[in-house]
Amino acid sequence: MPANVYECMFLLDTNKVAGDVHAAAQQLHTLLERNKAEILASRPWDERRLAYPVKGHKKGLYYLTYFRTEGPNVVAIERDFALSELVLRYLVLLVDPKMVEIQLAVARDEHALAVQSVTEPPEGEGLDGDLGLDEGGPRRGGRRPMEMAEKD
Repeated sequence: MPANVYECMFLLDTNKVAGDVHAAAQQLHTLLERNKAEILASRPWDERRLAYPVKGHKKGLYYLTYFRTEGPNVVAIERDFALSELVLRYLVLLVDPKMVEIQLAVARDEHALAVQSVTEPPEGEGLDGDLGLDEGGPRRGGRRPMEMAEKD
């Protein structure tokens, strides 16, 4: 059975992390390695105040990890995450094989905020091609561009 690459975003308890992100990361790595996962990239993503309390916590540390493992191992990995006192929430996603290298490059770059995958609009489309707008107004939906709305 081939190994797949997975992305996991954790929401960690900042009280348990207590400023020692390296130790918290080591706990996550231990859980993954115990379940036959190879860690490909791992780093803190963002620490912030939460929009609503999660398990009574108002703050959390988002931590991003990419790992490779066989599909059946994911069940045991998720069980261990659910039992960990460090992890408030987690989301494990299968990464499309075509996107693995791009996503790993972004995950390893601590300054990357987003990947811009399209540098030019597809042939035959203007800059507003995605919005479905042309000189005659919108083709979809009932909203008009801001400039047209302000003239009314």
